Amino acid sequence: MKTKITVNSNGSLKVEGDLLVVDAQGNEYNLQGREVVSFCRCGLSQNKPFCDGSHRNHFEHNAVAFDLPPKKV
Repeated sequence: MKTKITVNSNGSLKVEGDLLVVDAQGNEYNLQGREVVSFCRCGLSQNKPFCDGSHRNHFEHNAVAFDLPPKKV
């Protein structure tokens, strides 16, 4: 399955697929078999990098897809 990332309006980044999540030193987070996780975008989570719902009523972003500028060569 191709990895799917959903940018939720006013919320997290939901990631679905066969996941390997590592910290800056390359240490793997134990996802306990999860194939869906949500990452914090607001900075308020007590469970960073994962979302714990702390963004409710504190984070506004209307997620609407757009085209990125051309890739630099």
